[in-house]
Amino acid sequence: MMVRERPSGLKLFLALRGSVLPRILPALLVNIGIATLVTWSHGDLFALKITLSTIPFTLIGLPLSIFLGFRNNAAYDRFWEGRKLWGELVLRSRNLARQCLSLIDHPAPAQAADGLTDVRVRMIYRAIAFSHALRDLLRSQPSHAGMQALLLPAEWAQMQQALHKPDFLMLAMGMDLRLCLQQGRIDPCLVVAIDSTLSALTGAAAACERIRNTPVPFSYTLLLHRTAYLYCFLLPFGLVDSIGFMTPFVVAIVAYTFFGLDALGDEIEEPFGLEPNDLPLDAICRAIEIDLRSALRDPYVPAPLAPVHDCLT
Repeated sequence: MMVRERPSGLKLFLALRGSVLPRILPALLVNIGIATLVTWSHGDLFALKITLSTIPFTLIGLPLSIFLGFRNNAAYDRFWEGRKLWGELVLRSRNLARQCLSLIDHPAPAQAADGLTDVRVRMIYRAIAFSHALRDLLRSQPSHAGMQALLLPAEWAQMQQALHKPDFLMLAMGMDLRLCLQQGRIDPCLVVAIDSTLSALTGAAAACERIRNTPVPFSYTLLLHRTAYLYCFLLPFGLVDSIGFMTPFVVAIVAYTFFGLDALGDEIEEPFGLEPNDLPLDAICRAIEIDLRSALRDPYVPAPLAPVHDCLT
């Protein structure tokens, strides 16, 4: 996700970092080239004069703009829902750490130095591993190497064989919670509170999977993509007789807008990827790790992730 400060004036006009221009530049240059050729030949294709008025472009351009805006709104809704779900994961992870530390009975306060033999430390570290596992699942990445230190060796080996790693970690959480109940280390009424937190974490993860596994219908995206490109490539023939040498400039502005909206919708409709405008899942996972390690007074609290070239992953 781009986190740069908003430039002003000419700097904003010329900014490339975070822009969709590099992505649409080849198509835009081809469109400008066609517009230049049409202007130079004044709309003549060999011996045939192609005559188009601005009326069909007006009739097509208005609904095309509306549909592109609707599609981008739908894509942004997916992006924003993904961000809210990861905010929920941050909140619930903090609540789980607080509940484990305050509701599970033990003579001494929980500390990271106690190691994974302490069920409270084990559950809190497992919550950190859960966020990393969910991020890796959504991005179709291999397991994060740092997760191994957060789990018992046997549990880490079992997780590598699991088809759904976040679900495996939640099942392990439930088993530890049942163990605490059987040992009388937590009141049965308080078990419900921790179990509700675990259920909320599972629900947020399932909702993220729903977004990832349910893309915007391809036929709808394809229709808008084709219409936008045909509109922009035919536009010079409708403008050359009325505005002459200014045709390439006007076509460039219209094409940049339509191509850019189309590309931006493609980028943000899958919010969990690694594009510059996708959600910074690495940074959110790091924030969860910082909060939960700090709750355990862990001396090895990592630093927050910093943007690289104004991009936070």
